[in-house]
Amino acid sequence: MAMRLPINLKFAAIFDNPKRLESMKVKVLLLCSILLATGAPLNAQVTGGQSAFEFLSMSNSPQVSAFGGVMVATPQNDVSLVMQNPALMRPGLHDQLSLNYNSFYSDISTMNLQYGYYVPKLNTSFFGAIQYNNYGSLVATNASGVVTGDFRAAEYAFTVGASKKYGEHWRYGADIKGAVSSLGAGYASAVLMDVGVNYYDTSSLWDFGMVARNMGTMIQKYTEGNGNEPLPFDLRLGISKRFKHVPLRLFGTIHHLADWDIRYDNPEDKITTNIIGTTDTDKSNSSHTGDKILRHIIVGAQLTLGERLVITGSYNFLRRKELLVTSKPGTAGFAFGANLNLNKLQVHYARTYYHVSGPYNELGLSFVVHKWVPTGKFGTKKHWNADYPDWD
Repeated sequence: MAMRLPINLKFAAIFDNPKRLESMKVKVLLLCSILLATGAPLNAQVTGGQSAFEFLSMSNSPQVSAFGGVMVATPQNDVSLVMQNPALMRPGLHDQLSLNYNSFYSDISTMNLQYGYYVPKLNTSFFGAIQYNNYGSLVATNASGVVTGDFRAAEYAFTVGASKKYGEHWRYGADIKGAVSSLGAGYASAVLMDVGVNYYDTSSLWDFGMVARNMGTMIQKYTEGNGNEPLPFDLRLGISKRFKHVPLRLFGTIHHLADWDIRYDNPEDKITTNIIGTTDTDKSNSSHTGDKILRHIIVGAQLTLGERLVITGSYNFLRRKELLVTSKPGTAGFAFGANLNLNKLQVHYARTYYHVSGPYNELGLSFVVHKWVPTGKFGTKKHWNADYPDWD
């Protein structure tokens, strides 16, 4: 009993002290997120192009594209961002719908839809989303290369999630998604989950976010008997800061935290080995530590012009390094965007430079549904047409 008494007193002191209790809860919440992330199968921790359902890593809106393709820490009023971090869902996004349909490279069509809803009785914000990629019609051949017809290919995912407030500044959230890939008459499917936390201080205007994305397993494989394909797991950490007296927000994101070396070993690369610029093609002569670090980072800034126009610019180090043409570097890795905030509608535009061959342009819309569609007495009874504080 002498050994147990001090421990019991210590726990009693924690639960009797609200500040200590809040601090302990936050630490436990962060620890759970980290454990969930690091507990994912090691074979799922791979970079782009090496996993199944890679389309889940694509940007889901022009707003996200303008942020460099990833954004887990921003308090902006756009429900599409909850697909980057479910903890960003909140009461202020109640009844908001975000949608975009664009033509990607090589006639690939992409469609994304997100919707948010807040339930006061549960003090919980819910959301749902649909992602769809249509790759169109492809030529089918046999093993000898003889054309036998054509077939269609597409991928889509359905997501549902929720988030809750925790303490004064924290929110936590999670979602579950079902993904399907169809290739002609065959298909594959998987179930995945995202878990995230977000900290936002309305006074200092700092925002921190962390999310573990695409943890899960395959349900149906194209070829039965084969092992499960790796999924596009990613552990991300983000930070943003808006200045009180300057209409400027700076942001940075670190992705693939669970994978140190995401560098593509290109034998054609030339390596600078000293200060005067001598090059060496033997890649074993350099550790590339600086390059390995930078490939995990996305940085950018956002400028608010008046009350209606927001301009965003970002730089994705990994995208530039992987898609750069040495003889003509151009603007690969950069992305720009603009948001026009009208009375009942937000118009989002993004221009992303993947490659020197040409930029990708996106257009999207987001709006509060009940401001366009009357809900009547039923909507009033169900709080459908209610407006809630954004970060309550």
